Amino acid sequence: MTIKNNNLLIRNATVDDAAQLEIWWRDGKIMAHAGFPNGLDITAKEIADSLSTDTDETYRRLIIEVDKIPIGEMNYRNIGDNTAEIGIKICDFNRQEKGHGSHLLCMLINELFLCYGYEKIILDTNLNNKRAQHVYEKIGFNKVGIRYDCWKNQLGEPQSAVDYELKRENWNCGKT
Repeated sequence: MTIKNNNLLIRNATVDDAAQLEIWWRDGKIMAHAGFPNGLDITAKEIADSLSTDTDETYRRLIIEVDKIPIGEMNYRNIGDNTAEIGIKICDFNRQEKGHGSHLLCMLINELFLCYGYEKIILDTNLNNKRAQHVYEKIGFNKVGIRYDCWKNQLGEPQSAVDYELKRENWNCGKT
């Protein structure tokens, strides 16, 4: 997958991205919202090996770039029944709160609905991640539930999640 819009690019992550992903994934500040405040103990080789199993039909990790510079990652997973689950993480803190996340999500959602034929896209986020919830709701996702204390982060602290969905028939290309 390669999606370009002006200076924004979403592309398949490759083994060449493993070193950058290692830096991001080992950083607890970046990974805290995903439940890993101490970061992940993972190597570039392990990441490269894992990336080699990605396919368009099952699961795909993506790199997001602004002005040809990697700033974060996205992913999508085919969970069956014409439904994809997506995620996004802008890892460069200097690029957060610039509107890139909304635009990148719209680009990916358009691709998944229009080119890959998905009928529904779901995602979840930490209940404490108010910024992400604002973005998801702004581009058209509907909150379908809150799961309280449904998992524990790597420190053993209970975490809650907000579940969202967006159906193709309700997608307006992110126009608000």
